Amino acid sequence: QVHVVESGGGLVQAGGSLKLSCAASGSTFRINAMGWFRQAPGKQRELVAIITSAGRTNYADSVKGRFTISRDIAWNAVNLQMNSLKPEDTAVYYCNAQWGGSSWGQGTQVTVSS
Repeated sequence: QVHVVESGGGLVQAGGSLKLSCAASGSTFRINAMGWFRQAPGKQRELVAIITSAGRTNYADSVKGRFTISRDIAWNAVNLQMNSLKPEDTAVYYCNAQWGGSSWGQGTQVTVSS
């Protein structure tokens, strides 16, 4: 089993920055990829960014050039640096770990005011 816990959400003005962190524990050696998803009110959960064990990354078009996902070599932490935030980035952000199974965190609220 792998457990993940997010932190770092909050309220920020448009154009500002936030850094989200996801701490993984348990059988982290089984992790193949970790990612960040978000869900805004009334919308489906969507992929924001993902990073694989090979270090490959993929981003939603809406965040390319503004968000950066990174991880430590042991999969103990995955971070999402969010710059130039927009009101449309407002959502609950969830961390996900893929390890043969799938683990989700409880989510952290990000609110961007205009």
